[in-house]
Amino acid sequence: QVQLVESGGGLVQAGGSLRLSCVASGLTVSSVHMGWFRQAPGKEREFVAGISWGGISTDYTDSVKGRFTVSRDNTKNTVYLQMNSLRPEDTAVYYCNRLTRWGSRDGMNYWGKGTLVTVSS
Repeated sequence: QVQLVESGGGLVQAGGSLRLSCVASGLTVSSVHMGWFRQAPGKEREFVAGISWGGISTDYTDSVKGRFTVSRDNTKNTVYLQMNSLRPEDTAVYYCNRLTRWGSRDGMNYWGKGTLVTVSS
């Protein structure tokens, strides 16, 4: 059974930084493509960033390019999302998930509880 536990969210002022963590069990993050997603109030969940199983490739939605960085620590079976220069529009619940395939920007059908990021102006 796959479990994904996100943490690291919080309240931050615009321009600030946060690092999100996602600890996985039931899957090995180094063997699959992993992604971060977010859902803002009243909006659909959207893809934010992805990292390929080999760690060679990354993928970002346009609005976070140059500000967010996805990475992982295979020894901890954990995926990270470093978020810099945060904006109020980044406010959302953030989730991690295995990607259905590289380039799909879709997650598998198991989701954690997410972690809330609130950016104040």
